Amino acid sequence: MRVHLDPGRCQGHGRCYDLAPDLFGEDDEGFGTVLGDGIVPPDQAQDARRAAANCPEHAIDLREGA
Repeated sequence: MRVHLDPGRCQGHGRCYDLAPDLFGEDDEGFGTVLGDGIVPPDQAQDARRAAANCPEHAIDLREGA
């Protein structure tokens, strides 16, 4: 699985990096960013799904496969 965050939809609520701090970070203005290459280790898949489900703008896409 790979995560992708659409910066055009992100409003900076911070739920992604609060719920999945190993997968998401924040930029200088508090908007979410994907850490690394976006590949989600199997043991963090639930965190990625939780972050995507809790994003108010639906700015996080989960893509199966690497």
